[in-house]
Amino acid sequence: MLELEMIQIGRLLRANNSGFVVGCRVSQLSAPSFGALVRVPLEDAYQIYGLIYEINIDDDGLVRQLVTAEDVSETIIADNRLNRNVPAEMSVLAVGYQQGGRIYHLLPPRPPLSLDVIYLCTAEEIRQFTSVGRFGYFRHILRAKDLAIGELFAGHLQQAQAAHSAIGDREWTHRATQELITLLRDDYPSLITVLSTLSDALYPLEMP
Repeated sequence: MLELEMIQIGRLLRANNSGFVVGCRVSQLSAPSFGALVRVPLEDAYQIYGLIYEINIDDDGLVRQLVTAEDVSETIIADNRLNRNVPAEMSVLAVGYQQGGRIYHLLPPRPPLSLDVIYLCTAEEIRQFTSVGRFGYFRHILRAKDLAIGELFAGHLQQAQAAHSAIGDREWTHRATQELITLLRDDYPSLITVLSTLSDALYPLEMP
């Protein structure tokens, strides 16, 4: 992989087998986005994949003072964003891992460790991960009932659609949508919510 393609987006703050939280500078937030696929490379050709499902920017003591001040200069605002003591946080849902050159759509056998580096997946890495098996990682998203799963699917499928379309595979999104219909066939309210969100996000894709 070319070094230029390895976009570091932060370091790990805390983790368990089902997900992890990444800390980063505000200046690093121009790269990651909601629904983006990320990876954490570890030892022995082992790495964990996840989807960003929440981005938090908490306040600090200085921000609390500045929001009530008058005529705050752009220089002070820029300095606070660059040198703030509290990192921006991204919550990531674990959706699979790679070991021994093979990708599994299973929860990772062990979580990453504090300060491990997290990278944004390249288009090729997205295609590799999303082309394995029959969308087995979808079940991790569907199981996370406390998340906005429709929007998470939409954000992820937008990214994956662009990666697959770049090499001429324009059927990937259709296959993914058909799999979602199958998985949610017994949960009509969730199915309608997900399909409606996908229709908005992937327009002008014609939904089945």
